Amino acid sequence: MTTTLTKYRIESIDLLKGLVMVIMALDHTRDYFHFSAFYFDPTDPTQSTLPIFFTRFITHFCAPAFSFLAGMSAFMVGKRKSKSELSAFLFKRGLWLVFIELTIVNFGWYFDLQFRNPGLLTIWALGISMTVLSAVIHLPRKAILWFSVILIAGHNLLDTIHFKGNEYWSIFHEFGIFPITKDYLFIVGYPIIPWIAVMSLGYYFGAFYNADFGQAKRRKLFNTIGLLALGLFVGLRLTNFYGDHYLYKEYNNLSQDIIVFFNPSKYPPSLLYLLMTIGFTLLFLANSENLKGKVVNFFSTFGRVPFFYYIIHLYVIHLAAMLYAQLAGYGWEKLILEGWITELPRMKGYGVSLIWVYVIWASIILLLYPLCKWFDNYKQSHKDKSWLSYL
Repeated sequence: MTTTLTKYRIESIDLLKGLVMVIMALDHTRDYFHFSAFYFDPTDPTQSTLPIFFTRFITHFCAPAFSFLAGMSAFMVGKRKSKSELSAFLFKRGLWLVFIELTIVNFGWYFDLQFRNPGLLTIWALGISMTVLSAVIHLPRKAILWFSVILIAGHNLLDTIHFKGNEYWSIFHEFGIFPITKDYLFIVGYPIIPWIAVMSLGYYFGAFYNADFGQAKRRKLFNTIGLLALGLFVGLRLTNFYGDHYLYKEYNNLSQDIIVFFNPSKYPPSLLYLLMTIGFTLLFLANSENLKGKVVNFFSTFGRVPFFYYIIHLYVIHLAAMLYAQLAGYGWEKLILEGWITELPRMKGYGVSLIWVYVIWASIILLLYPLCKWFDNYKQSHKDKSWLSYL
């Protein structure tokens, strides 16, 4: 028997969504505030430190976990809709998210009225995955599993395929930055493959929360698959047999070896990256269903309003950075960005130490909590308003 299903919501899913959303804000706070972010990549083993690396590493779990959980949530929504209704909802919401990525989200990153760096990033990946899922849900359940596993396990076979200057291929399977004009760049950070398969895999796993599949059985299954995924990650990582074009190599230095080992490719997410992140996702879901209390409620609040939180947190972090720049004597104008903030040479010398990044991050989360709590309560008390399902 399980106590986690309440009106088609799974409390452990809301909890994990909330955790990854809060952790995600740490990475974005680091981008906008950390002094070292403007000098080197936090995953560079020759320059980074373990505290800096693990501040970045922990956020690796956010996008895969959220995409997987979005697939699960789509399955839950489908419990109270017909397949055709669910398909139409996913398709429309997916297109809406793509539009939001290129407008409201893009502006939040840069505060640039000229929109000189349009990009296909996290929200785009979720949106395009939903549009694909709107068709995939009509397949037999086993076919959905095979579709997901083949794309996730096999997409690294495409790593050697390149088309110079071809943004269309990049949209499918390659990180790319393409000049539109002299001053305008188009960024593809999240190619379609394999993100669409991560969400469809989550949809497949959603059925394990059906009433006829008990909690004990689900816990055993999720723990088994999660541990197997992590074991496969370790085996493939040590042997460099397959699954990541960024090969593991030893530096004969423990800190550097740790950084390289736990830094598989994210753009696009390699098989190893997904084995590591989805493996931990399943382990968390397996062992968190009975968690209760104020801390759980705190994080679950963010998990019930993830889209609202995502938009607000971008603007709050960016505005906070503008305020800091002004107070520190750099001038708020520096935070009107014509490119990605950590890539702008003029930002060198700006920023705070890592400990202050954590303080700012925690402060922003505490600031956002009452807003998210209010919106969560509003959604719960206005379930008749269909437009809220798009927020």
